[in-house]
Amino acid sequence: MLAVIDYGSGNLKSVSQALQRAAQTSGLDEEILVTSNPADLYSAERLVLPGVGAFADCMAGLEKIPGIKTALEDTVVKEGKPFLGICVGMQLMANTGFENGRQQGLSWIEGEVTALPRGAWKVPHMGWNELTIVKSHPVFENIPGQTDFYFVHSYHFECNNSEDCLATTDYGVRICSVVGRDNILGVQFHPEKSQLQGLRFLINFLKWRP
Repeated sequence: MLAVIDYGSGNLKSVSQALQRAAQTSGLDEEILVTSNPADLYSAERLVLPGVGAFADCMAGLEKIPGIKTALEDTVVKEGKPFLGICVGMQLMANTGFENGRQQGLSWIEGEVTALPRGAWKVPHMGWNELTIVKSHPVFENIPGQTDFYFVHSYHFECNNSEDCLATTDYGVRICSVVGRDNILGVQFHPEKSQLQGLRFLINFLKWRP
């Protein structure tokens, strides 16, 4: 069973439907459960944290659910269950976010979430853009090294350790669009909106055994 965490922030229907399609396409017998119950995180084999909106609002949404942050810490950090954060769900893994003031993140991957530079490039970064894979990982299987995915964001994850950045995207500056360490993954793009390549990415995540 895969748990998609409902904390009041995220396009849950699109994400859960995309994961269900990925499971069916790959022939995996995977139940997709959208839940805000911390007990379900302990029962799940793998976890997905979507996110749409501001860093501070998303963190506040997590903190409003009794026991959910503890369950995330127990299952992801201590038990090592495969985890995928999408968009703001990825950004929450940082130490600190600077959207609407300074906010503390989950501190799973060392780094900060800062604003995209304004100037010649339009903010928010919205639409298709190329993903350049800089570090091999099972989730990139059957995905070419330079492939377009769909982005919608105004802030980006700056990793303290370059080894934690698995793929980048050029948007005036080189931004880290996929982060990862051990059993933890995060993507700045939206795989549920990225058509065939997004489907391939989700299939690879479902098959991944860190």
